[in-house]
Amino acid sequence: MEKNTFATSAYIATSPESAFEYLCSLKNLDEWTLYSRMKEQIDEDTWLGTASGYHKNLYYHVKKLENPLFYGIEWHCGLEYQKYFQVYPVLLFPTDYIEPGTDEKGVYFHWLSFVDPKRQTQMIMQGIHTVHTSECRSLKGNLERKAGLTSAAKGSHFIDTDTIYVDAPIEIGIEYLKDLKNVDEWAHLLRPNGEITAESGEFKDEYDQKVKVSVRVHSLSKYYLLEQEHFYPDYEYYQRSVALLIPTAYSFADPEASGFILHRITFWKTDGTVTHGKLQIEDYGAESMNIKRLLEAKAGNLKSFDRGMSYLPKIQESLANSH
Repeated sequence: MEKNTFATSAYIATSPESAFEYLCSLKNLDEWTLYSRMKEQIDEDTWLGTASGYHKNLYYHVKKLENPLFYGIEWHCGLEYQKYFQVYPVLLFPTDYIEPGTDEKGVYFHWLSFVDPKRQTQMIMQGIHTVHTSECRSLKGNLERKAGLTSAAKGSHFIDTDTIYVDAPIEIGIEYLKDLKNVDEWAHLLRPNGEITAESGEFKDEYDQKVKVSVRVHSLSKYYLLEQEHFYPDYEYYQRSVALLIPTAYSFADPEASGFILHRITFWKTDGTVTHGKLQIEDYGAESMNIKRLLEAKAGNLKSFDRGMSYLPKIQESLANSH
């Protein structure tokens, strides 16, 4: 797993619209974060406030993401106004996106965080999982209390993720992954079985079950969102996942950083009743390793793969190559 990237998620028993409106207001960070307290409003979308991981104040900026299928925002943080070195994408998935036809109400919240290796402190690295996981729980509680609940609601699904660094141009990555004709190269659990176009195709899985696969690409802010849908017609069963392809230069606010982060978001039944398609997060992780190897080779870069799944700044790469 990419060690500079952190993700946390929760099912929240409120409407997607209510959650989105609440998250768009930076002043609401006062209610649910450990110590992000807004002290001074700088402009319509920016505040100066305290922070849990620093003794210094931070500038907080919020940006709305435009997408027809789900709500999204980005939080940006930095020590100087309009010079932000931390970016936090947030996506809100409606329940019927995860399971078409469901009567479940609510929304699935997913919060992605990046910590630039050049700027990270030991406290940030050691504390981000604990703090963001607890803050996610606090956000859920605040929104569900406002919706009239007195205890934590349980969702029918949970989100799990797989993240890897790919040292290849993002343009190569998106062109390759959005074309289903390439699936046979990188997805070892599927085999072509009929007509395959760039956006949809027929396959068989490892049990020889029919699978119809489709992909859609969306542009979000400075990166891409790739939807992948697997439909088993004999069982009327859907398995959907989302992949974010985010330029490393944007993730870590470092123009010298090459390549992109491949972050795959997957949805799983909480009762464990998954009988078709991928059965575990490692099935996605194995594909991601294959994708990294193939794309880096296409880019003529055969050294990054040996260094593992995580991004390294150039100076750390040089040290790694010298040993």
